[in-house]
Amino acid sequence: MPTTLAISDGLPPLPSVFTPVMLREGGDALARAVELAPAEGEGFAPSRGAGTLVWVRSYGRAEAAVVLEPDRALGPARLAFHAACNALADALAALSPPELPVRFRWPGTLLVNGGAVGTVRFRHPPVGHDDEIPEWLVVAFEARIAWPEGLEPGAHPGETSLQEEGFEDLTPASLTHGWARHLMAGLDEWQARGPRRVAERYLARLEDFAGEKRGIAPDSGALVIEREGARQILELS
Repeated sequence: MPTTLAISDGLPPLPSVFTPVMLREGGDALARAVELAPAEGEGFAPSRGAGTLVWVRSYGRAEAAVVLEPDRALGPARLAFHAACNALADALAALSPPELPVRFRWPGTLLVNGGAVGTVRFRHPPVGHDDEIPEWLVVAFEARIAWPEGLEPGAHPGETSLQEEGFEDLTPASLTHGWARHLMAGLDEWQARGPRRVAERYLARLEDFAGEKRGIAPDSGALVIEREGARQILELS
């Protein structure tokens, strides 16, 4: 496997709905996107609003976050998290070697060929109740493209890198670009067809557990597990 990675100076062209903001190596895309989300009152930094796409220009990892402005209450709006997971899996599937399994461990740990390689996260402003519409919501991902140079193979059992799994030409820009485009498509599908398809596609990539029936609660994004007549609910916080 090659140990030297390419790096792109910028993202490939994206639909005009996105406003890219690039951070240098070591930047925190999620934190910066939260800073740029809509805010009211004195003392707030100028916001960029919906479609702000913050990404990190790096060699060894891909990291990006998108600001959304929900038109529904926080409970059902949490399905944007599942849409972001679907978008990352779709972006990787389009670039991956044939039949390479891409899955998730609840809620957002990205598994490639069984090894942990990244995560999907989200943030929202404090609200009093899930029935309130939040001013903004940020979804974000990060993924390990390559281990730092000099790291011994097997130093982190259960973890891997995308380069190890055959993504030899992947760059942070190309993965961010793919994620953003798939996210937009997934959000459009959600708007047109409702939450069921978002939930089904996420569940299809969720790590298997024998003897379980699983579902995503459309009013909260929680994982509902039924096993031998007992029900367990794992909240998406």
